[in-house]
Amino acid sequence: MNIDGHEIDVSNRGKIFFPDAGLTKGDLVDYYERVAETMVPHMRRYGVSMQRFPDGLKGEGFFNKDAPDYFPDWIRTVTFPRREGGSFRAPIVDSKAALVYLASQAVITPHLYLSPADNLEHPDKMVYDLDPPEDTEDFAAVRQAALDIRDVMEELEVQAWVQTTGSKGFHVVVPLDGSLGFDEVRQFAHDVALLLVRRREDRYTLEQHKEKRKGRIFMDMLRNSYGATSVAPYAVRARPGAPVATPLEWREVEGGASPRDWSIRNLPNRLAQKEDPWRHIMRHAFSIASRREKLDAMLDQEEPAQEEQD
Repeated sequence: MNIDGHEIDVSNRGKIFFPDAGLTKGDLVDYYERVAETMVPHMRRYGVSMQRFPDGLKGEGFFNKDAPDYFPDWIRTVTFPRREGGSFRAPIVDSKAALVYLASQAVITPHLYLSPADNLEHPDKMVYDLDPPEDTEDFAAVRQAALDIRDVMEELEVQAWVQTTGSKGFHVVVPLDGSLGFDEVRQFAHDVALLLVRRREDRYTLEQHKEKRKGRIFMDMLRNSYGATSVAPYAVRARPGAPVATPLEWREVEGGASPRDWSIRNLPNRLAQKEDPWRHIMRHAFSIASRREKLDAMLDQEEPAQEEQD
């Protein structure tokens, strides 16, 4: 297929990638072509970690951080230094052709680094990864967790954004101005979560050991680290039914949206009927430093949680 002057060879279009739904590699490629106009603006500034499944879900998948040598020259890359030494070349999806090319290479799910390609040490997103309590699909509880983070951000006069993960939960994302490094961002994310733990220790925890969570939701802010990634908006997940990570309006969360409500089959119709809720997200980027004092004061108003003292 020819996209913007680039010839892309999509082999094995009929290969079944999602056996339960009867969806093929061709269906995956066509989906990404259809949503590229909305999806690429969320991707074009970041390196991509590629989750590839050459034989679909019935085969083995793997993460590919390094753009293979056979990738065409028109696929841009960013050299990403590793903390432990060395580096890799992460591809950048800055066009419909690049997105479709990755799909043609069996990239079911692109994951984005949290810092832009031109400023790798400074994230411009802060992410909370919220899943239901262990061994449950208590989506009501995880919806409430997302709403509670939103409310704390509103107290801080910060706007938060939400998307389904297409898996078990939601991501709450806060756009940043990129002025601070990962350590400061992670500490701020931790302290917002700690505030919620202090306020509702019956619901929330920062305990990393699963056996100590006791049915509470883990306020997972651990993605806010150098080299970590978050699933791209509108990315297909490598799960039965081909669910899609879908940006939402907060009223949809309040109305009972679930993490796997949208898939390859119905997401294009959603975009045809409604604008992308995240289309202006980066216009609302903020400085953590400007909110640090207020967050500290809010923490001081709450009694320490029991888990802080254990």
